[in-house]
Amino acid sequence: MSQTDTSNIQALSTEVSQLRQELQLRDQLVQQLSQELFRLVKGNANFMPQRTEPEYDSSKLQALQEQLQAVEQQVTFYQEQITTRDTEIYQLRQSVQELTDRSRMLEQVVQELPQIYRRKFEERMAPVREKVAILQRENRKLQAELQSVSYRLAVKTRTASHSGIDLPNFPRPESDDNNISTVQNA
Repeated sequence: MSQTDTSNIQALSTEVSQLRQELQLRDQLVQQLSQELFRLVKGNANFMPQRTEPEYDSSKLQALQEQLQAVEQQVTFYQEQITTRDTEIYQLRQSVQELTDRSRMLEQVVQELPQIYRRKFEERMAPVREKVAILQRENRKLQAELQSVSYRLAVKTRTASHSGIDLPNFPRPESDDNNISTVQNA
């Protein structure tokens, strides 16, 4: 939920609360006025409209009726506003709930992403590892063949250039017989 949505919700909530307070205050005033009027009428038995000034009383009555009608219209207006605000608040709460749910879902997806990437990477690396293993086996095989061919080539080259095996000539010491007998005894 964005900051503007939050501030709008707070502003609407404040306005609804102010309207409710005003409505409650007006209801209290109407209640007090009706109680005061009832008390005056009931407490004063002589309080009867004077018949001598019917126009004055009817004009006062008409003025009071107009005031009452204006107050009723205001009450109706405020009730409609409260209903409208309540509907907006409900819709905003719904959208907040939806956004919260979506946010949780996205957080869960974000937490699962490393595991998904690891698994996908492993799936992609498996054929590569197999190819590397095959190439390494093939490489070892080729290396062995190369060594074998090199050895055979070296042997052929030696045989072709020399008629016999080329052995090194070591000088023989004078006590040659002693060394042989020692080796045989051991």
